[in-house]
Amino acid sequence: MNQLLLERATGAVGPNVFARLQTTQLLRSFRPAPQYRFDGGERGIAVNDGEASSSDAPSSTWAHQAGVSSLALERFDGRILVSGGSDASIKLWDLEQCGNPSSPYTFKPVGTIPASAQTHKFGITHLSFYPFDPAAFISTSYDQTLKLWSTEEARLSASFSLGSKIYTHAISPIASHLLVACGTQHPAVRLVDLRSGSSIQSLTGHGGAILAAAWSPRHEHVLATGGVDGTVRIWDIRRAGALIGMLDHEDSLGLYYNGLLGKDGQVKMRASAKAHVAPVNGLTWTDDGNYIVSAGHDNRIRVWDAATGRNTLASFGPSIRNTQLASVTMFTSPVGLTHPGREFLFWPNETEILVCDLHDGHIITRLRGTGAAVAGVRSSKKSERSVKNRISAIVWRGAGGGGGSSGVVMGGTNMPGAVFSAHLDGQIRAWTPQLDGSDEADDDDSLAEVGEEKSKKRKVLNDVYKSLMGQKITFT
Repeated sequence: MNQLLLERATGAVGPNVFARLQTTQLLRSFRPAPQYRFDGGERGIAVNDGEASSSDAPSSTWAHQAGVSSLALERFDGRILVSGGSDASIKLWDLEQCGNPSSPYTFKPVGTIPASAQTHKFGITHLSFYPFDPAAFISTSYDQTLKLWSTEEARLSASFSLGSKIYTHAISPIASHLLVACGTQHPAVRLVDLRSGSSIQSLTGHGGAILAAAWSPRHEHVLATGGVDGTVRIWDIRRAGALIGMLDHEDSLGLYYNGLLGKDGQVKMRASAKAHVAPVNGLTWTDDGNYIVSAGHDNRIRVWDAATGRNTLASFGPSIRNTQLASVTMFTSPVGLTHPGREFLFWPNETEILVCDLHDGHIITRLRGTGAAVAGVRSSKKSERSVKNRISAIVWRGAGGGGGSSGVVMGGTNMPGAVFSAHLDGQIRAWTPQLDGSDEADDDDSLAEVGEEKSKKRKVLNDVYKSLMGQKITFT
């Protein structure tokens, strides 16, 4: 570190390179942050792996007692976190409530939207903020509705009924058309116009339910969707046919080199092209729009060149787990935090978070400590509910986001960076980078432990010596 500071002071290392080296180091150092807890106000007794805890134990507080199914965090200031529960409730949290990031803190919701006939009636499937202003956010639910909310007042602004279970939705981070792409139980992508309040277009072609959708952060009319038929389709919503391409896991060359791009610019597609051999439930783009990342029930993550549709053949190994039917929220590190071509992928791997190199797939960090494998709640009436715990959503806490950027400033004003995860045991957990100061604290603790261990051994040896010297020994 001292050598790096010297090179920066002498000008051998530029400011951008220096900043990227530091943020890359922070991205590699994420650790659990159990000092942060989220208390939604519900009471009961936690039952973990069949054993009940005391009523005043930290595990007896929940963000959503029925389980947290979705998260969204605004990218402008990195301040407002919205969580959706399996009980159809929505809660808003102000992350700036915590003044000292080094001390334990329990967040309380600043707004609560309970389940009702006017709000949502069934579990929340997806949450997202308005692309240009954190004053509004969008939610979808198994009750077949998409709703628009006011963030400041936690009040309903508009509601749209789509007539099918909604698994996911996506709104473009750069477009002014305000179209929300909805993936539903119906095999057609529904485009809802927030201005007119109507479903203006359906994109047909998938052979079943649509579980994933993501807009390009570079081209405002380009949309990628994935479905249970294993296909990932690329659409241009301005065109009559809309479909402009399909990703094929057997294509490692790209459109130009494999002869699928005609001289007239028309793209040919194999009817049997599939991105995965099982349902696709995860899609995301890198902030610069150069790559598409897809995930499927075949326990594969694939990275695609967005310009040519080429499978980059990045191998993430056999550690990937993906069994949930719901849409998976993964994300890549914002462009600018790492050197070009060295982006990271954050993946919710059922009971852990994997931080991987996006381009070669090797695992950099495993974030563990997600709670008991089986968690439950025992109510005052002695009734008990248990669930197999897993991660249902993850979000990046960044500030300064705009356009296609998800927030290049790590953390807000009170944290050096953070990732928040939603869990079916009802908890929201935080993960923060390890700073140099915390290393010193850990060293002090380890030195104290070593000193204590040495004193114990010295005491045992002294006791043995005294016991031997206290005895009279006679030689014959």
